[in-house]
Amino acid sequence: MSLERFRAEFSLPFKKFYDRHTPELPMAQLETWFHAEFKRAQTSVVELPHARDFLEFCRLRKMRVFLLSSIHEDHFKVQCDVTGFNQFLERAYVGVWDKCKKIHELLSENRLQSDETLFIGDMAHDIATAQYGGVPSCAVLTGYNTLPQLRHAGPDLIVEHLGELRTLLVKNECALKSPAKNEGEVRPPLSTVGALIFNDREEMLLIRTHKWSNLWGIPGGKIKWGETSETALRREIMEETALKIRDIEFVLVQDCIHSKEFYHDAHFVLLNYSCRCSARKPKVVLNDEGREFRWLSFTEARKMPLNTPTKILLAAVFKKSVPRPVRRPARKSAMKRIPIRG
Repeated sequence: MSLERFRAEFSLPFKKFYDRHTPELPMAQLETWFHAEFKRAQTSVVELPHARDFLEFCRLRKMRVFLLSSIHEDHFKVQCDVTGFNQFLERAYVGVWDKCKKIHELLSENRLQSDETLFIGDMAHDIATAQYGGVPSCAVLTGYNTLPQLRHAGPDLIVEHLGELRTLLVKNECALKSPAKNEGEVRPPLSTVGALIFNDREEMLLIRTHKWSNLWGIPGGKIKWGETSETALRREIMEETALKIRDIEFVLVQDCIHSKEFYHDAHFVLLNYSCRCSARKPKVVLNDEGREFRWLSFTEARKMPLNTPTKILLAAVFKKSVPRPVRRPARKSAMKRIPIRG
């Protein structure tokens, strides 16, 4: 099973996943195998981007933080020794296979008010648990479940990462308000830049991200106040790929309004460019927005699951690069016309 297929099919409670794929094996045997391998790999576990800052923010605001997780108690202790995250938790409920069966106990034991509690998770089961417990939910796009899966679960809010959630809580004075559902003020369209980057082998760089429904697209981002579009393009590509670019050419402008592929409701004005890597052997380093990247030929890129704006950009770049046939004037006949006399 590929990692992508696993990401698409894995679900909690995980017993249902194993019953579906390995019905002939008892859970006790699967648990033995899993924990033996997990012990070998757990030293490679690192904290998610913005997680520590978010926990510091909660402690500063005196917010009570609890953990409800399926992780085994032994693995949790080892990871806490590395990250120190246990210092931020009032209490950890670990080894919970079905969170729905534990949520009411957690709320009751800690006297948590449903309208003052937020359940944050990265899987559909987390959203279902929040709904079962009668508390608001926030889905984070940093786990196995994709945007369509999380959106189908019906969370109250979807954020790209915990840094975005922190920004929203600060802006809304710690009230849960979704930018898609809280349209009190008129928001202008966001101007963004993005580019199709080519290397010396005429391959183009494509990146897959959480926020575009796990589809493939191009690097880019918002234009800052006082920035020219070209300056913004160079900055965004450097931040997202660590690449320096040259030979920048404008291709087209696109309107992207209420796209279902994007993780929240938005109106973008997309300024699309093409360019080349400055280095002969470019080394791509993705930031926390990108999940993976590939250098592909035009034929290969067209076969990838692309977001709609990237499909349009590819078509425009290809059309621009194909030379049009030159129309030559028709040759005049070299034969002289001889009048016919009767």
